[in-house]
Formats: sequence, C-alpha cells, structure tokens
Amino acid sequence: MTRPLVVILMGSRSDLEHARAVIRALEELGLDWELRVASAHKVPDHLLDLLRGYEADSRPKVYITIAGRSNALSGMVDGQVLAPVIACPPISEAFGGADIFSSLRMPGGIAPAVVLDPAGAALLAAKILGLCDAAIRERVAALQARGRQRLLADDAEIRALRPAAQGT
Repeated sequence: MTRPLVVILMGSRSDLEHARAVIRALEELGLDWELRVASAHKVPDHLLDLLRGYEADSRPKVYITIAGRSNALSGMVDGQVLAPVIACPPISEAFGGADIFSSLRMPGGIAPAVVLDPAGAALLAAKILGLCDAAIRERVAALQARGRQRLLADDAEIRALRPAAQGT
C-alpha cells in the first residue's frame, strides 16, 4: 500500500510559522507531508497545475490550506479536488479576527472543514487518512490515550493539593 500524503498549501511565505506548527503535529503522527506556496489570488495557474499533479497521484491524501486575510485558497482547492480539504487559517490580530469569516463562509458546493488549531488540523487529517490505514488509526489512538493520561495525571496532582480536612 502506498503511504498517504498530506499536502499543505500556503497562500504565501508569511504563513510559514503556522505551517510549521501543522508539520510538527503531522510528524508526531508519522504522516508524510509536502509543503507548497500557491496563492489563489496571485498565481491561480500555478495552483491549478499543482492540484492537477496531486490529483493524478493515486495516494490517499488530505489537503491542509493555510491562508489568512481573504482565504480564496481553501475554496478554490476544495472546488478542484476530490480529497478532503482542511482550512487552517492563521488569525490576524490586525483584523481583530474578522478575517476568519472568509474561511467560514463558502459558496454552495464548496465545503472545506475549518480547524483553527494547527495540531487539530493535523489530527483531523490523520483521522481521515486513518479510515483506510490501520497504522495511522493506531497512532491517532495512541495520541489520544496520551492526552487522556496527561489529564488524569493532572487531576491526581491537583487533587493531592487539596487539604484532607476538606473531604473527598
């Protein structure tokens, strides 16, 4: 079986820090990834060429799009591919978060998922790819188990801080 791929498309190089956070989470999950820059506004032909190449590749894949401000990238990618698209836009403080609306509101027939947390976008990609890959499912299960164990350990630690005189 060929290894699944997560294609990360940034609208510009200014999205690189956000992409790096996604990449760290993908690597923790053991997923293969490729990172590209392709603005839907400024170089649409380049974006379409990239998408044709990825769509011709038979590997199972998920696209994660990272574009701030006016996020045409996520909608354009979703309209051109059959694989799932996850929009993970960086929120700009300069716009008070209003730029997120361009990721949330898409035209009919265009339906990228929107996950604001980079690690969450990677986790969703892993869960999707895990539908056809047991090894990925096992890595997702292990990640979730570690998260539960951390919470239980935190609970035990906090509980130990409570004076015994206050009851159980």
